[in-house]
Amino acid sequence: MPYVIIAPVYSTPILQVQGERMGQGKKCVLWGILFFCSVFMLMSGSGWAASQPTLSSADCVKCHTDQPAQIDANGGKHKSSVSCQDCHTGHRPSSKNNIPQCTMCHQGKPHFEIKGCLNCHKNPHTPLAITFAPKVTEPCLTCHTKQNKQLVEFKSKHTALGCTTCHDVHRKKPECLQCHKSHSADIKTGDCRKCHAVHMPRNVTYAADTPSVFCAACHQTQNKMLTASKVKHSTFTCAFCHQDKHKMVPTCQSCHGEKHPQGIMAKFPKCGECHKIAHDLNNWKTTAEPAVVKPAKAVKKKKGK
Repeated sequence: MPYVIIAPVYSTPILQVQGERMGQGKKCVLWGILFFCSVFMLMSGSGWAASQPTLSSADCVKCHTDQPAQIDANGGKHKSSVSCQDCHTGHRPSSKNNIPQCTMCHQGKPHFEIKGCLNCHKNPHTPLAITFAPKVTEPCLTCHTKQNKQLVEFKSKHTALGCTTCHDVHRKKPECLQCHKSHSADIKTGDCRKCHAVHMPRNVTYAADTPSVFCAACHQTQNKMLTASKVKHSTFTCAFCHQDKHKMVPTCQSCHGEKHPQGIMAKFPKCGECHKIAHDLNNWKTTAEPAVVKPAKAVKKKKGK
């Protein structure tokens, strides 16, 4: 019976104490588990990030076959100076946009300030495979300043054309005969630029060994006289006397000096008065043709006289 009496009196306080102790223990265990998990996750996360593999261009080729092939064939400095990762610094989904802007690398020159790079550079993997729309000029001038200066200073019909009228593909140098007719059958494709600079075509210059047949295409009369001449001038090329530049007419004295006394030179200041023209030198007729005397008509007398 004592157990029956004591139990109701003391059982409740004892159980409460034990329950409180057990609750505190559980809380400690839970906090410990949470702390341990947090530390584990932090350590695992940093370790995972540190163990991320570094991608190389060899990895890109596994999925992207076209772009590496384009770069290898016609990539320019995009092939020799940069890798895939230099431009594409991230990859989706970790990177929201892995398509770079051209200005990320291309800075510091007037050409790089032009908006709309892809209007001409259609494919960044082949940056110098450039095609143009008709009559494009302004973007070209940011690089090709020398050519523009020639077009402006030496006016011609070429000055009024857009750059892409002739250069419809970047670095394309069209043949002159694509638009122009040759001066003669002797002047072939490629000969034109021996006298005509394309950006100042009317400023005609030439080398000392330029064949006279080129000049004869326009100066036919002079060429015929010179080739038929029997004096030393016939052995010279046109460019020997008409040096360096078209329409350059030398003086006789530049080669021959003052050949005659001052009295003769004063009386005949122009050499051609005695020696004729340089292309047909000294070709005077030595004998005069005899004059043909026509017989006089008989005068008829009038009747009645």
